Order: sequence, then structure tokens, then C-alpha cells
Amino acid sequence: MKPKILITESTHECIIPMLEKCGYEVHYQPKIDRSGILDILKDYTGIIMRSKTPADKELIKAGHNLKFIARSGAGMDLVDIEFAESQNIVLLNAPEGNRDAVAEHTLGLVLNLINKIRNADNQVRKKIWDREGNRGVELMHRTFGIIGFGNMGEAVSKRLSGFGCKVIAYDKYKTGFGNNNVEEVGLQELFDRAEIISFHIPLTPETRFYVNDQFIESIKNNIILLNTARGEIMTLKTLVKYLKSGKILAAGLDVLENEKMAKLTEEQDRLMAELFEMDNVLFTPHVAGWTVESYIKISETLGEKIKALKLVQE
Repeated sequence: MKPKILITESTHECIIPMLEKCGYEVHYQPKIDRSGILDILKDYTGIIMRSKTPADKELIKAGHNLKFIARSGAGMDLVDIEFAESQNIVLLNAPEGNRDAVAEHTLGLVLNLINKIRNADNQVRKKIWDREGNRGVELMHRTFGIIGFGNMGEAVSKRLSGFGCKVIAYDKYKTGFGNNNVEEVGLQELFDRAEIISFHIPLTPETRFYVNDQFIESIKNNIILLNTARGEIMTLKTLVKYLKSGKILAAGLDVLENEKMAKLTEEQDRLMAELFEMDNVLFTPHVAGWTVESYIKISETLGEKIKALKLVQE
């Protein structure tokens, strides 16, 4: 009997023949709910998930024959990593699949903000022709700080190499990565020099609400802040506070503390209303890594990683 893999969410279907060629029986069920997953997971060797439901202790116990859990994306914050590893389950993700998309989106956010493109477009549509009010600044003359130098951070640094700006990066868990595109620095040096800060860190217990008052007040310059990582590294309250004070000059946000707009708390709803009134804030709906190309590359990357496990013979 062939080992079976369950795919629980919409995924580019190029992964299915890849896995079948490796000797797996693949069940593609993007409409299945959590209850349905729990009912059948015992029959599967592997599961490919995204964000429908957490791979928590209950789900992992239900899949007592699981050899791997694969995340169709980069972040692993919805997986109980410690418990999964205690059960000898291999954890896979695909940051290589969407790093280029995230890098390009990050540049799109910063270029839009420093050149006031969205505001200018809105004004011209109203027949307002204000050249002086929409005078931009050049990225070439800025120091761009990257926090987190994994797949995403490195991809951003490569895209910035052609802009002539100074790129510096800090990663708590990685050293020796400095090259022609980026200067490796400590966190305090990044605080002292950066004029733009872009976050490329995972959401973990350590990084949840990592960007707090102490963090922001440690930064020397007034900054442009970019977040295409995870919204919960910073509260809306902190964001609004420092946008109002001018310490954050502008913010490009692909992610938010709470992305379920219909389930905002009363305070979050009030804070979002304030952000919506700010011309120096640019939003996108968690799509930085969600391109036509990345949708394919994520599946291809996961397919190759599952193949490399060699759980079955071709």
C-alpha cells in the first residue's frame, strides 16, 4: 500500500504528480475542515497545510502515523514545533518559494512611501495637481536596515544592491553573512544608523510583540518601518503611538496584529480607524509572498523537500 499525503488547502497542483512519481498516494482536499482532518489524519504519512487550522498537539496526536508536516509557505508559527519534534515528525516549509515575491513587495512598499505614489495618485484622480506636496526622497541616500537575514532578508538585500543605498542587517541567530550587498551589524548599530527598517523574522514566543516602546525608543533616527513578516511582532497600539509622535515617519504594512477585520477588538477597531486616516501608512492584505510565480514555486519547493526525505522508493 502506498503511503498517503493529505493536502488540506489550495495549493498549486504541480505538487501532486511530483509526489505521485515519488510513490505517494495524494489526496487533495482543500475544502476539508478541521473536524474532517482530525477524523482521517491517522491514515496519512504526511500532511501539507497552510493557515486553515493550527498543527497543534491535538492535531498531531490525531496523526499518529505522521512522518512529516509541510507548511505551504514560510512561517511555522501555527505548528507546535516542540511537540511535533518530540514525536519524531519532520517539519518542512518553503521560504525559498516566496522569498523573491516578498523582496519585490518590500521594495514596492518603500518606493511607494518615499515617493508618495498612492497619495499623488489619489489627488490626481480628484484633479489636484500638487507637485511640491508630493516631492519624494531618494532611496539611494538612505541607510536601509534589515532585521532577520534568512531567505527573505537576504533576498531584499540583493534587490537593494542596484539602488545605491547602504544596506545593513542584523540577525540574532546568524553571523558571517556580510557581503558586497550588505553589512552585518549588531542590533545597537542598526538602531544607531538605520533610516528605514524592514522586518523579516518569524513569529515565535520570543518575537511576539518584539517591537515595543523600548525597541522603538532605542532607534536614533526617525524611521520608515516596513513589515512583511508577521503582524504580531508589533501591536497596533505601539504602531499608532509612534506614527503620531513622528518617530515612525511612515509605515508599509502587509501584515497586522489582527488580520481578521470582522473580529477586531473594540480597541483594535479604534486604532485601525486612526491608521486608515493616515496618509503615511500603506496597507496590503498579507500578499507580499503571494504571487502567481510563488504559488508554483512553493509547491515545487515542498515537492523536492518531501522527495528528499526518501520515505518511499521511486
